[in-house]
Amino acid sequence: MRKLSVKDLDLKGKKVLMRVDFNVSLNKETGEITDDTRIKAALPTIDYILDQGASLILMSHLGRPKGKVVPQLRMDRVARRLEELLGKKVLKLDECVGEKVSAAVKSMKVGDVILLENTRFYPEERKNDPGFARELASLGDVFVNDAFGTAHRSHASTVGVANYLPSAAGLLMSKELEVLGGILTHPRTPFVAILGGAKVSDKIGVLENLLSKCQNILIGGGMAYTFLRAKGIPTGKSLVEEDKIEEAGQIMEKADKKDCQILLPLDHVVAPEAKSGVKTRVVGQREIPSDWMALDIGPETVDSFSHIIDGASTVFWNGPLGMFEVEEFSKGTQAIAKKLAESKADVVVGGGDSIAALKKENLLDKMSHVSTGGGASLEFLEGKELPGVSVLNDKKQGD
Repeated sequence: MRKLSVKDLDLKGKKVLMRVDFNVSLNKETGEITDDTRIKAALPTIDYILDQGASLILMSHLGRPKGKVVPQLRMDRVARRLEELLGKKVLKLDECVGEKVSAAVKSMKVGDVILLENTRFYPEERKNDPGFARELASLGDVFVNDAFGTAHRSHASTVGVANYLPSAAGLLMSKELEVLGGILTHPRTPFVAILGGAKVSDKIGVLENLLSKCQNILIGGGMAYTFLRAKGIPTGKSLVEEDKIEEAGQIMEKADKKDCQILLPLDHVVAPEAKSGVKTRVVGQREIPSDWMALDIGPETVDSFSHIIDGASTVFWNGPLGMFEVEEFSKGTQAIAKKLAESKADVVVGGGDSIAALKKENLLDKMSHVSTGGGASLEFLEGKELPGVSVLNDKKQGD
């Protein structure tokens, strides 16, 4: 069932309560915003709502304050950056609910923008407390959720408020659902998934769901070594999830039955330690020394993976293919990122580390779609229903 979009609502003269994902990266020492991508991602929906003659109350979390007020995680800097980007005043409040908030909202005029305090300063947020959700909902006439990155969380500001107001997806949320839904239901084939990162356990659900949809799955990063061990290949001191070896073997057996080819690294960049400045060398698939660890895919693997990407029509990438934050182990991820930038395929990228790798190479704008939700995009591609999506109003038949 398709979800109601903000464009389906009559917003003129309305107060719109909108959940955004302003959980931006901050400098640990100065508290300054180091990456405003998430703020910029919400601007199209914000501009659309204001253009419709509405006023806007924004709510977001920032960091993990665990239900307590943490001064460094107040939304003041976010409000200032939003003001700069919007070119208009944003009134930042020091609370999310209460008499002062109600009074400020009551006095809003068309075109006004309010940003509430960090929703996670309230323990009721993560508990999806009905009373807290009802108080938040009382601030608006309609609810718009544009925070796909938190759609897998059943919190008061993402799910609870939707029980009390007409609720629709923002433009960013709608795009995420359309693109990710599209690669699950009708991808252009051949469909290739590239999965990396440290742990198999984080990706088992996605792997299981993609086996029947992908023609090829390319596995790199730390998770590759659990799969190699499942094939009886020695991995030295490389990262291996011992309790997932059997499951990795079962996934490969299922892939064979579904005509999905799983490709693992053919060679590796190895080192005695996972740190910068150490001695490295390239070894074959079965040649990792017992007291060394594999920390990146080697050139033969890059060539093999690149050949598969060349033939792809749709690619989904989540997770780096090596310890990319260390220069010596970043070349595999960089090479695949550049190959994807050159590809004529529909390339969809999800996950913070993959996005960071693309930013490092200035290749973000070369991708067809970059998902704003790491955990949410993975759960969506597992085939799970996201609480923050399922609670939104459905479009009526014929709309």
